[in-house]
Amino acid sequence: MATQSLQVVILAAGQGKRMHSRLPKVLHPLGGRPMLLHVLDSARRLAPTRLAVVIGHGGEAVTSHLEAPDVAWAMQDRQLGTGHAVMQAMPMLEPKGVVLVLYGDVPRIATGTLRSLVDAAAENQLALLTQEVEDAKGYGRIVRDASGRVARIVEERDASEAERAIREVNTGVVAAPFAKLEAWLAGLTNDNVQGEYYLTDIVAAAVAESYPVAVRRPQSPTECLGVNSKRELARIERLLQMDRAQALLDAGVTLADPARVDVRGELACGRDVSIDVNCIFEGKVALGDGVKIGANCILRDVTVGEGTEIRPFSLLEEASVGANARIGPYARIRPGTQLADEVHIGNFVEVKASAIGRASKANHLAYVGDATVGKGVNIGAGTITCNYDGANKHRTVIEDDVQIGSDVQLVAPVTIGRGATIGAGATITKDAPPGELTVTEKKQVTRPGWKRPQKSK
Repeated sequence: MATQSLQVVILAAGQGKRMHSRLPKVLHPLGGRPMLLHVLDSARRLAPTRLAVVIGHGGEAVTSHLEAPDVAWAMQDRQLGTGHAVMQAMPMLEPKGVVLVLYGDVPRIATGTLRSLVDAAAENQLALLTQEVEDAKGYGRIVRDASGRVARIVEERDASEAERAIREVNTGVVAAPFAKLEAWLAGLTNDNVQGEYYLTDIVAAAVAESYPVAVRRPQSPTECLGVNSKRELARIERLLQMDRAQALLDAGVTLADPARVDVRGELACGRDVSIDVNCIFEGKVALGDGVKIGANCILRDVTVGEGTEIRPFSLLEEASVGANARIGPYARIRPGTQLADEVHIGNFVEVKASAIGRASKANHLAYVGDATVGKGVNIGAGTITCNYDGANKHRTVIEDDVQIGSDVQLVAPVTIGRGATIGAGATITKDAPPGELTVTEKKQVTRPGWKRPQKSK
């Protein structure tokens, strides 16, 4: 069907009481993003001309959290059922084409499944997405007539014992021509146990006027699972992460254990990338060819050049790392950091808002903050840049080929000239000249006869 004649309505007004949370249900994170965004992504892949989202409980929080200029927000002030919810969105749509109804808490439906449903509705049919399940508890049942055609959908609360035994269930996802949907919604009543206007009652209305009802099935048995509790959210999170792990494997990435990697954003990998267990990738992460990520690492909004190794228990965020670098173990790379090719950042080293030049090293127990470090620099163990004076941050400049001994304090603002050497234990408060040894000397004293204090008995 022509994409310009499709419109999508997403129902996202539910309170989500079983989530036991102040956060609106559709804002709960899934794969690092609010759950509703996954549904919006699915809708956008169909290129609809109109996209409406029905909100209710926590509606202001939903609209303020999500930047979605292509969305028309419809408010359902009173939750009077799914049919009533769709009614709130209809005035925001164009009176033509096909309307597809989705749910903000059903985030994994495949694009192919939705296209098949929309195509069926485009042939002047009411299109339903149904599924055969082992345990149908909580679902509306698909009731068929003697010839096997869909006759109606009955909600579980209103179903007889025989109807509750039916295993073909309604997923809630439907597509219909706008004009027919509008007419059927106008005829809904709330004559049921819940006193609500059920969207599912449009099936009986279509059958009553002999309008064709088409049934489509999902491509996988789990894609129509919804979220009503933290337990269900956790289950869908695992399914989503396994989907992402399988995609990485298919692209040639080596995963030590596909069940122990979390991609909570976008992860782009080159060839021959390997990722050990319990790694988390958030935001946008790009790994070049031959990158190795050790166990228990977290990377957030990071680019890593080819051949670089991130060793275990390292945290990198909002930074870039060059090629053939060595980071960690137990390294922390903070926002605003740029590490050039062949840089070594070792165990228990923290780097923040600094640029470190090619082949420079800080291998042990150091803090480099608000610094510009040149090429071929060696920063000794225990060295820190003292960048904060209690009110403002100041910059440290370390030029090329500088050697800094252990346990040095560089009190910013300060510049260490090219080729300089700083002796161990020095506290540098003034610029150090290039090519010279700079130390802060103290006389070593031995006190004869000194005794260690003893504990009182």
